[in-house]
Amino acid sequence: MSEEFNMSMRKFLKQVGVTSQQAIEKAMREAGAEKTAGKSFKATVVLKVDDLDLTHEIEGKIAGKGD
Repeated sequence: MSEEFNMSMRKFLKQVGVTSQQAIEKAMREAGAEKTAGKSFKATVVLKVDDLDLTHEIEGKIAGKGD
């Protein structure tokens, strides 16, 4: 793969990571400590690249405060 491709992909993935973290943090704040403390939340990320016929799904858990 070319250096340009690698840099473009890294930039995209960094944007995904940063904006996803911000969205999760905002949702946790809005839900409030009483609804998030001591709980884990199932999370799913779906990456699609239509032109490559790619769908990649990642599942995991995010611990609330106190977990």
